[in-house]
Amino acid sequence: MPGENLTRDEARERAALLSVDGYEVSLDLRSAVGEQDGDGPRTFRSVTTIRFRCAEPGASSFADLIAPSVTAVSLNGKDLDPGEVFDGSRILLEDLAADNELVVDAQCAYSRTGEGLHRFVDPEDGEVYLYTQYEPADSRRVFANFEQPDLKAPFRFEVRAPEGWTVWSNGAGRQTDGVWRFAETKPISTYITCVVAGPYHYVTDTYERTFEDGTRLEIPLGAMCRKGLARHFDADDVFLVTKQGLDFFHDHFDFPYPFGKYDQAFVPEYNLGAMENPGLVTFREEYIFRGKVTRAAYEGRANTILHEMAHMWFGDLVTMVWWDDLWLKESFADFMGAFANVGATRFEDAWITFANRRKAWAYRADQLPSTHPVTADIRDLQDAKLNFDGITYAKGASVLKQLVAYVGQDAFLEGARRYFKRHAYGNTRLADLLSVLEETSGRDMTAWSRSWLQTAGVNSLTPQVLLGADGRIEELAVVQEAPESHPELRPHRVAVGLYRRAEAGALERYARAETDVDGARTVVAELAGAEAPELVLVNDDDLTYCKTRFDATSLETLKAALGDLTDPLARALCWSALWNMTRDALLPARDFVDLVLRFAGRESQIGVVQMLHAWAESALVHYAAPAWRETGGRLLAEGALRELRAAEPGSEHQLAWARFFASVASGEGDLALLRGLLDGTEKVDGLEVDQELRWAFLEPLAAHGAAGEEVLAAELARDDTASGKRHQVRCLAARPSAAVKAQAWAQVVESDALSNALTEATIEGFARPSQRELTAPYAEKYFAAIERVWAQRSIQIGIHVVRGLFPSLQDSPETLAATDAWLAAHEDAAPALRRLVLEARDDLARALRGQACDAEAATA
Repeated sequence: MPGENLTRDEARERAALLSVDGYEVSLDLRSAVGEQDGDGPRTFRSVTTIRFRCAEPGASSFADLIAPSVTAVSLNGKDLDPGEVFDGSRILLEDLAADNELVVDAQCAYSRTGEGLHRFVDPEDGEVYLYTQYEPADSRRVFANFEQPDLKAPFRFEVRAPEGWTVWSNGAGRQTDGVWRFAETKPISTYITCVVAGPYHYVTDTYERTFEDGTRLEIPLGAMCRKGLARHFDADDVFLVTKQGLDFFHDHFDFPYPFGKYDQAFVPEYNLGAMENPGLVTFREEYIFRGKVTRAAYEGRANTILHEMAHMWFGDLVTMVWWDDLWLKESFADFMGAFANVGATRFEDAWITFANRRKAWAYRADQLPSTHPVTADIRDLQDAKLNFDGITYAKGASVLKQLVAYVGQDAFLEGARRYFKRHAYGNTRLADLLSVLEETSGRDMTAWSRSWLQTAGVNSLTPQVLLGADGRIEELAVVQEAPESHPELRPHRVAVGLYRRAEAGALERYARAETDVDGARTVVAELAGAEAPELVLVNDDDLTYCKTRFDATSLETLKAALGDLTDPLARALCWSALWNMTRDALLPARDFVDLVLRFAGRESQIGVVQMLHAWAESALVHYAAPAWRETGGRLLAEGALRELRAAEPGSEHQLAWARFFASVASGEGDLALLRGLLDGTEKVDGLEVDQELRWAFLEPLAAHGAAGEEVLAAELARDDTASGKRHQVRCLAARPSAAVKAQAWAQVVESDALSNALTEATIEGFARPSQRELTAPYAEKYFAAIERVWAQRSIQIGIHVVRGLFPSLQDSPETLAATDAWLAAHEDAAPALRRLVLEARDDLARALRGQACDAEAATA
């Protein structure tokens, strides 16, 4: 990534100097098909005209462009020598006038990493598909620009494309004389401009709404995917959620959708979940389901659709000045995704998913050495790239959920409405949001912001129960703790729930009190005199952001009767708390696995079930004592098979247990059953083994040496698609052979021939928990290679390699020491690279503490 960075100071200086009036971008994409001309990267012609003003005539600045070559540059009618003004990532602009016109004619490269203009060749039919992905700063790979969010401008795009293709951009388009021309956009940032082109399957619909004042809004809707996925594309459900979301946000935001049409493109080899390009939202095509999936998958897709839709207001209409305030869009969108899912769609339990899945992401991120305040210190673009994390998204959303409880939903939404109207098409900072919330709520937001947005770390809340002689509660207090590294004790609005067994053994809440926890110890006076509880749940109803702990009585109750809790949100919160305790070495991993084996089969919420499967496998792989892993693996496989056979035939629970069984299968009997389910000699009543499930069964067979290259080639012939190729590559890399591991390592580390998706698939196959000895030699190679990889590859591929190949399975003090040695010897390495290694080191150290806790339990 040489020379491609941009610092906050540079962006601030340029924003003070320049104002952009508009862009005209002309792309010739006819080179996307056919034979490539010459050696080097495949390129396309990009001609950009930028009209901009300079506050200090005579000053110098620069435009951004990453391209293999520049053909011509002119500034205010004067031709400049590209060799003198272009250094590979910047174009020097000297002696600027008050009003300027810059024209850049360049040859830009198609991408295979999902950054810039990505080119994908469908192995199924040979068709070529293109799409762009820019955030935070990759539009400069497609056209010359000023790549920072606060230099907004209107854009006009025109595109020449191969015959028979359709092209989409942010504005409505039409084709004349072989050229696609698109309506000028509203003022938007460079990173949310977008082009999608190719022979996509395209479906249309219309959203209509009449407002109270009689004005009518009509929004053309579109949804697209590769032709090979068209038979699986349930566009009707996508449009249903889209319309429900548009209704919901219009009801609550009082600001009509401002960007004309609303297309949604499901594209291949996508690095993210989705991207909020106004008028043309892009999604990873895995949201089109090729086989049977659970309700949780549909809920996840709906949440993403609504998250991106919320960005049309939070992020696109009103945009942060710099990436420091990335949370101003991502935290809001994450909150609004769940808020709208509950309020507008069939997924009324979305807050349970939020509590169980999204907050787990936040809790992990907030305990890493790289944790940061929600409002982060983003020094440059590499910092920005890594801050699309659990804090910016899920912690920020959790904090907003608490803010709604603090100021009230009406005041919160009125604040949002004023925010949109006051800052439409502009850029904002934290203070701009706080000012409108102070207006609408009448509360001083300064202290709240300082505690929740401007400090890092997660607090723990533990109940203390003192019973009187009569057996009733004499005093119930909540104890708040903070880690030494981030000692802030915060104000928490919490609900404290008391639970006990009722009829038929059900564990039900019989008392609840809301209170403000502030400081190290808070007495909940309202619960004095209540009957003695069997379970005290601090943060009942999930009002705040904290790690919940249990008193001794409550923990014993959960160990005996977690499955008897009748409230699904309370169960999800307890599971989350127990998992955090496991990660914190307060609960032995074998105890957590035992809880999953005894109670997960009784869990009604399918999203919680699937999360428990992931946590149980992680507990076994990372936190269990090495001596117990074989026993734990056998117990998990036996338990998964037992629940698979007991589940209702054809149900989503049966499907989830089948997938979990495959993920933990290791014994010969397990593998024989998987082979039988594949060849039809074994049956589980009601279980349909579709193509996606076939690959799920083949992966453990490959990893245990029971499915070789010929078997995997035959399966690819059966599923000769882009998805099938990714599955095959993953399975090939999973085979238990030193030669296989050497080949996979070389493909990822020593070559850049693989696309981003196949790189990721190879890494996933390379690192298998059952193959620790096979991958042990690569620990030393990892530390020798990562600085070179980071310097030579794109940041996205660098992230895949540095995170995915860290020797976490070599979980020993020796690996920890090797990591420390690398960090000590590379203090001057790129900060973003050091951050990734520090995070991996922290995960490893946490795993070793968990293993010690589990080993101690074995001897107790």
